[in-house]
Amino acid sequence: MSPEPVPVNDAEAVQRILASADALLLDFDGPICDVFAGLPAHLVADQLRRILAEGGYTELSAEIEKTEDPFDVFYYAATLGEDEAAYVEAAMRAHEVEAVASAEPTPGTHDLIQSWHAAGRTMAVVSNNSVAAVETYLHLHELSACVDYVSARADSDPSRLKPSPFLLRQANEHLKIAPARCVLVGDSLTDIQAAHAAGTSFVGYANRPGKTDLFMAEGPQVIVTDMALLNDTL
Repeated sequence: MSPEPVPVNDAEAVQRILASADALLLDFDGPICDVFAGLPAHLVADQLRRILAEGGYTELSAEIEKTEDPFDVFYYAATLGEDEAAYVEAAMRAHEVEAVASAEPTPGTHDLIQSWHAAGRTMAVVSNNSVAAVETYLHLHELSACVDYVSARADSDPSRLKPSPFLLRQANEHLKIAPARCVLVGDSLTDIQAAHAAGTSFVGYANRPGKTDLFMAEGPQVIVTDMALLNDTL
């Protein structure tokens, strides 16, 4: 017997999941904003490669040389040594903080954050981006008071980042809410993998073509293509 299809943009399914949650956990880049909308990610990746070159790493693999994702360069730096990881992470953090000043808010999410808070419910941001970047963004958009906790990158150890459940478990422990009573909203496979590992429900935000099918195979509770749908169901 084939598994039941995952509901997509199903308001009733979304409402059931949110109603049963004691805490809403939001990924940052995607569900809350497009971090690198104003400072393109490929330029940040270039800067991180430059740091490696200054450290003597001038010959990189073709994959790392061409990648437009700063995280790829950071993960590679971590394979070179703790110092290399620390230097690249510090630079990436600085660029992230710069980038959030021109980050593009995801339609509907600011309203969701404010509505959730107004209802007296608990919320955390769980992100592979730096704590500094997330907190800067929340401050710039006057959302800090609406978010109870930020569980995000605080050091240069990539093993703590999603798909590891570390950041989710850190949020659970701080909020004192069991994983099964939380729901994570994320837009990547690493988000859903971390949610499964932590025992947390997952709402997939399919903000790009093809993501709906990608998420379907991983078994989220529901998929949405518009973050405003979550706020509309409250």
